[in-house]
Amino acid sequence: MAITTTPNEFSRLREMAGLTIEEAARITKVSVRSAYRHESGESTPSPLAMDILRLMADQNSPPQQDARFRFVDLFAGIGGLRVGFENIGGKCVFTSEWDKYATETYRKNFRNDPEHVFAGDIREFTSGDEALARIPAHDVLLAGFPCQPFSIAGVSKKNALGRPHGFLDDTQGTLFFDVAQIIRFHRPKAFLLENVKNLQRHDKGRTFATIMNVLEQELGYRVTTKVLSARPWVPQGRDRIFIVGFLDHSKDFSFDEIVAPIGPEPTLGTILEDTVPEKYTLTPKLWAYLQNYKKKHEAKGNGFGFGLFGPDDVARTLSARYYKDGSEILIDQGKGNRPRRLTPKECARLMGFERGNRKWEIPVSDTQAYKQFGNAVVVPVVEAIAEAMSPLLPKSVTDGFASPTPVVSTVTGDEVKAAVNG
Repeated sequence: MAITTTPNEFSRLREMAGLTIEEAARITKVSVRSAYRHESGESTPSPLAMDILRLMADQNSPPQQDARFRFVDLFAGIGGLRVGFENIGGKCVFTSEWDKYATETYRKNFRNDPEHVFAGDIREFTSGDEALARIPAHDVLLAGFPCQPFSIAGVSKKNALGRPHGFLDDTQGTLFFDVAQIIRFHRPKAFLLENVKNLQRHDKGRTFATIMNVLEQELGYRVTTKVLSARPWVPQGRDRIFIVGFLDHSKDFSFDEIVAPIGPEPTLGTILEDTVPEKYTLTPKLWAYLQNYKKKHEAKGNGFGFGLFGPDDVARTLSARYYKDGSEILIDQGKGNRPRRLTPKECARLMGFERGNRKWEIPVSDTQAYKQFGNAVVVPVVEAIAEAMSPLLPKSVTDGFASPTPVVSTVTGDEVKAAVNG
């Protein structure tokens, strides 16, 4: 009997098998170029290749367990938010991440089932209600949305255009707008949004006020916010703002319910590797440059420069620019020795992706790994928030949605396009 292969079948089975495209090429004995063509649907794999992938996917699939609720993972990065909500019984049904390297790491570490939808640019799913309906129904929405400047239009202009006030004008052109559109259409029971703590002060507080107005007044959610430090969980000074919303106003969520670790806060010695390759030690030229740079700025009375830390210290915030020179977190290797960068595995530990028995695969280059961990959330912080939200979330998928449930709104997705296009 002939085997029919849909354009996405190769990609779906490859993901379920936990393989990169390059690994799939080797296993199915085709060139990498051919594997990429199979991935995009430009060519059809051989039946034997598909049988191999099906077998590996079956062997790699975890035992199926009943999910408590369904959630979507937007601006997903490498999946830090997802970890926390899978741990409390949630099932991810939709992921959106446009960066191909972050996507590679995400796919390597999560085994997606056939129902899961993996999207690139979220804007392809928010151009109107028809596009929004392509996002699977879900009970919880997770999003570490980028903070873009909001261009807030004047009320008089809105009135002249005959358009209603609100997020359609106030946030259009920003990625928060896309999050708001998804919430408007799907009405998830709860959401968790994450951003840099300075979101509250952006544009003299107007950006944050606009976001809160959208979530509370226009979308009708009960919203609680707090800036949390990662310090109790990892040896890093990293503060982020978390925004939790519940559609049911009787759900009384409080960040005070979060349980932090008891005992001494961790230091860098808990995440450092015993043996580190020489390539992570700074070159004499770079080390001399960083020392001179610091002296120059100290003479001017400011604090620009590198940060040198030992095993008993706590690191600065790991940033996405760490790949450039590692200057914000350099590890002291003793008197007379040049310091070194953190390794990608140490970054995984510093961000809580590797913790206890949990391992994290890093299939990308060091440069991409540093960017990914610098942009990520601290996983155990999210796990603690998820645990605090858990009693208020659906106890089973039967308590959630069976199908998309768009709501009647004074503004539709088609009106969004009309407003954008003038």
